[in-house]
Amino acid sequence: MVEPVKNTKFDEYLEYPCPFTFKIMGLANVNLTDQILEKLQPIAPGDYAPKVKPSSKGNYESVTLVATVTSGKHIEEIYNVISNIDDVRHML
Repeated sequence: MVEPVKNTKFDEYLEYPCPFTFKIMGLANVNLTDQILEKLQPIAPGDYAPKVKPSSKGNYESVTLVATVTSGKHIEEIYNVISNIDDVRHML
């Protein structure tokens, strides 16, 4: 389910298309990066080089990637799609 666009100010501060950094935190050892890329490619195709960093105890990992976005609505769509992955806990 795609949520409606929130009252963000992306369109005031960004000139599209532009690179936009997403940081996703989720469970470790569940192929999190593959899950993220599988959902991201259909809505923001690209050749991604995600950076993955494990948490200190190894239970979680953060995945940082840069996607080219085309609008504030596009950013919101990416947030909504990635946030709905079961193993994702937080997204910045």
